[in-house]
Amino acid sequence: MYKQYIFLAALFFCIGSASMAQKNLPTESVDVIKQFNARLIDAERFVVPPVLPPIDTANRRQFYNILAKPLNVNYPAPKIRPLEWRTDPKADVYRTYLQGGMGFPRAFYFDGSHDFVATDNLNVGIDLNHYSADNSKKVENQRFSTTEINGNAIYKTDKGFSLLGDVGFKSNTLHFYGYNDLDDDFPTQLSYDAKDVKQRFNTFYAKAKVYNSEPTVADFNYSASVDLYAMEDNYAARETGFDLALTGTKWFDKKHPLSVTLQTDFTGYDDTTSQSLNNFFLKPNFGFHSDRFRFKVGANIASHADQYYIYPDLEASVNVVDNLITAFAGIEGGLQKNNFRNLTDYNPFLSSRIDIRNSFYYNFFGGIKGEFKGVKYRGQVGYKTVDNLALFVTNGDSIPRFNVLYDTANIITISGELSTQLLDNVALIAAFSQNVFDLQREEKPWHLPSLTLNIGAVVRLLDEKLKVRADLFLQNGVPARTTNNESRSLNPLLDISAGAEYQLTENIGLFARLNNLMDNRRQRWQHYPVLGMNGLVGLTARF
Repeated sequence: MYKQYIFLAALFFCIGSASMAQKNLPTESVDVIKQFNARLIDAERFVVPPVLPPIDTANRRQFYNILAKPLNVNYPAPKIRPLEWRTDPKADVYRTYLQGGMGFPRAFYFDGSHDFVATDNLNVGIDLNHYSADNSKKVENQRFSTTEINGNAIYKTDKGFSLLGDVGFKSNTLHFYGYNDLDDDFPTQLSYDAKDVKQRFNTFYAKAKVYNSEPTVADFNYSASVDLYAMEDNYAARETGFDLALTGTKWFDKKHPLSVTLQTDFTGYDDTTSQSLNNFFLKPNFGFHSDRFRFKVGANIASHADQYYIYPDLEASVNVVDNLITAFAGIEGGLQKNNFRNLTDYNPFLSSRIDIRNSFYYNFFGGIKGEFKGVKYRGQVGYKTVDNLALFVTNGDSIPRFNVLYDTANIITISGELSTQLLDNVALIAAFSQNVFDLQREEKPWHLPSLTLNIGAVVRLLDEKLKVRADLFLQNGVPARTTNNESRSLNPLLDISAGAEYQLTENIGLFARLNNLMDNRRQRWQHYPVLGMNGLVGLTARF
């Protein structure tokens, strides 16, 4: 109840206060005239059209003078730390190599070398080779033997040059067994003791050379060499040779060589008479090498018997397509000796009474070479003129031997080479050559082949422990002149050979070879058939 009383008291108090406030208001009246309303008047508009300023066509040249002021920047020198480089494992070096075997028909083979001293500055070693075969059971006196021993040394001085020495002896023994093929010319079968048809060529040789083994300050290379040999056979024929050569080469920009060679080549030959064949050569040339173009310009100035001959030495090549096609062409010429040593190396059934001469030749050649998808190739066409081309004809005796016949010839040659790595472990190589002869006097190029084709393949298996090789050799039947001055073609060559090598251990291996698997009895030289099928098997050692 007390809350109601409090509320009524408050109400009476408010009413009383309001009545007192009304009594204090003024009595005057207030007149309201008009309500105020503010407005903006209309603004006047001024239109100003834009005008472009006149174009400035004057040329002004500005000059700036900038004073060079180098800034000296001080910074600490960098610390160079060695970069770790993982090198390939060093290949083992063996100071001794031996290979020996036996085969048929009664064949013996040995090949060996040993380095007595093998250091960075000195190397002294010896080489020995022997190969022999005897097929006398099938063809009387068809036997041969070749033995060579060679000592060599190389000394590298601390003065920037090196010395090379080489001395050796070679003995080549064969027999004139061609009488077994003379049934048509003689009514009875001929037979001779081995000593009556034996021929042996013994040759002593030596070589010395000095050359710069380190680059010189002036980029100048030099070399001086001398070659000596003395040769004799079973028929009292003897020949000596002396060859001295001096060469200097100046390199420009490390890739353009200017070279000069001075050479003297002396030969003395004695049988029943004495002959000499002395040549002098001066060979200057300059080579220019760029990325796409190379050329060589030079000459071969030769002298013989107080006569002088100047031959060109020119060659140029251009890289038509990078690493794919390179075209080349050139001209060269010179003198080539037909002495007793060179001729018997080519035809060992030669007579010991020969006429030694120089061949004078010019050779024009051109072709392309390159590499395409891992196949390296080279194709060439050439035209060669030769004065005193050596041909071979039989002497018509009961023991056939060959005489040398000289003629002038023009020779067109087409040749090619091909090599490729078919797989990581298979390699293939092939080469062919076709010659077309145009002789001045003779009917045909007696005993000179026209077509030659060689194909070889090598396969490596079992982590390269096993290597297998196969070869194919083809050659046309060479033309031969009979004793009646008639022409005949000898049978062609078709030789398929195979071989294998297997490394049993790090130091011991096996090898086997089979040659002429088709038992081809081709006569490379008239009346002298080659060995039929023959082979070798043996061991290889290195340590």
